[in-house]
Amino acid sequence: MSTSWVVLPGLAETPEEFGRVVSLLPAGDLRVVDPWRTPVTAPVESLRSATEVELPVGLVGHSIGGLAALRWTLTHPGEVDRLILVDTSLTSETGLRRLYPGSAGNRVVRSLVRALGRIGVPQVLGTTARRLFVRIGSMTNQDLLTKSTAKTRYGAAGSWLLFWDELAGSWALAAEVEELLRQPLPALPPIVLLVATGGSSRFTARSWLAGQRALAARLNATVEVLPDSAHLVHLDRPDAIAAALTPA
Repeated sequence: MSTSWVVLPGLAETPEEFGRVVSLLPAGDLRVVDPWRTPVTAPVESLRSATEVELPVGLVGHSIGGLAALRWTLTHPGEVDRLILVDTSLTSETGLRRLYPGSAGNRVVRSLVRALGRIGVPQVLGTTARRLFVRIGSMTNQDLLTKSTAKTRYGAAGSWLLFWDELAGSWALAAEVEELLRQPLPALPPIVLLVATGGSSRFTARSWLAGQRALAARLNATVEVLPDSAHLVHLDRPDAIAAALTPA
C-alpha cells in the first residue's frame, strides 16, 4: 500500500505554490493543508481532520510546517511512517515570549494588524509583499500563483492577521517541540532533512546548516544539502522534494 502524503506549508504559503511538487507525483496521494482554513500550528487533531487521510501518513513540513510535522510525529508516532523536513524552522526559533498567543502583547499586536486590515493596507500592499517574498525566498523567482489568486489570498483584509498568528504560533510551537525533544523519544520513522543553502540563504548557510545537522543528529535523520535552492525549495527544487517522497 502506497503512502498518503500531507504537506504542511510554511509561513504565508499557499497550497497552489506546491503545484510543481504535486505534478511530479502523478500517481501519488499528496494533499496540501490550506493555512487559510487550518493553521499549520493548529493541534494535530485539527490537521488530521483537515486532511482526511488514512493513517499512517507521510508528512512533508516546510519551514514552520516542519515544526508542525515534527510535533505530529513526536506526539503521535504511530500515525507517521515517513517524515520529510524541508528547510524546517529550528526549535531555537522561539521568538518573544511576551508575544506568544494568548499574551497581552499578542492581543495588542493583533488589534493593530486587524486595524490595518480594516483600513485596506493588505489590499494595497498584499500582492507586492507576495512578489517580494518570492523574490527573496527563491532563486528562480517563478511564482506559481496567478495574479487573481495572489490578490485573493494576500490582499484579503484578514490575511496579515493570519500571517501574524502563524508567526506567533510558530514561536510557541518551537518551544513545545524543543521540550518534546528533551524527553525520551518514541520510535521514529525514517526522516530526511532537505536544507537550502543557495540564493538568499547563502548569507547564513554555515550556521543554518550546522543547526539543521544538529537537529538531524537528535532525530537520527539524514541530511541532503541543496546549494541550488533558497528557502522556497518547492519553487526552486520541487524535484528534490518529489525524489524524497518517492521510494527508491
